[in-house]
Amino acid sequence: MLRGTFVALITPFLGERIDEDALGRLVDWTIACGVDGLVPCGTTGETPSLTDDEWQRVATLVIERTAGRVPVVVGTGTNSTTVSIARTRIARELGATAAMVVTPYYNKPQQEGLLRHVIAIADAVDLPLVVYNVPGRTGVNLAPETARRMVEQAPVVAIKESSGSLDQTSELVAAVGDRCAVLSGDDSLTLPIIAVGGQGVVSVVANIAPAAMSALVRAALLGDLERARALHRELFPLARALFLETNPVPVKAAAEMLGLCSGTVRLPLAPLSEANRERLRATLAACPHTAELLERSIGEAA
Repeated sequence: MLRGTFVALITPFLGERIDEDALGRLVDWTIACGVDGLVPCGTTGETPSLTDDEWQRVATLVIERTAGRVPVVVGTGTNSTTVSIARTRIARELGATAAMVVTPYYNKPQQEGLLRHVIAIADAVDLPLVVYNVPGRTGVNLAPETARRMVEQAPVVAIKESSGSLDQTSELVAAVGDRCAVLSGDDSLTLPIIAVGGQGVVSVVANIAPAAMSALVRAALLGDLERARALHRELFPLARALFLETNPVPVKAAAEMLGLCSGTVRLPLAPLSEANRERLRATLAACPHTAELLERSIGEAA
């Protein structure tokens, strides 16, 4: 069972190529700041825009740079069961701790199709699985009852829940919580999800405020609600600002403002609008967990 703060890693670019140096620095920095694991090649990593070779290169770089310090959960899910099996097999060969499998998008499979998809991957590759439910992107919602059947028939160690519904998350925890972890897929809902039985978060915010997000999750899991609430209040505006436009456009813009890497995104994503850049910059300046880094980056640029 996975527990704690897992970073949904961005994929830094320099022009048209992957910025391997920046990715390595991000891995080292987030681990040093106390995160519990890394999740490359997910939505935040712009995986739909990576070639097969680039996808494998990112996974390889992150696993090698991490060197066993924390678990690495590689995103391998696609809307093709065959391709998902092939990528999960590669992730296992590379040394991934687990594979994250998103519910197939565009196909809009039935609940039975979702179940068979995950079981087929599990039957083909001996690797723990994290199932990712994000109906806003895929067009299909994983029902808690289907999740229960998955956990009974496949080595599912966690479900990343991004339905945005606390009611559904509560039902999910009741259905699978004694068998696998439920992880928040929405930074702003991390504290409430832990309160109803979740075990952590796969976090976008942790790309730019890893220490604070890790501290929030740690406090919540330990039952220190006063500390967890304080951190939630401090990080909440930032979590909201990182979704002013489609993820990962705002978080990559924020990473650039903080001097972590370029903010370049690949088409069909477009750069953050100027109005939202100003809103994001103001949020970073007001957040106690990013203000100093922003000021330092501005000073270095000057």
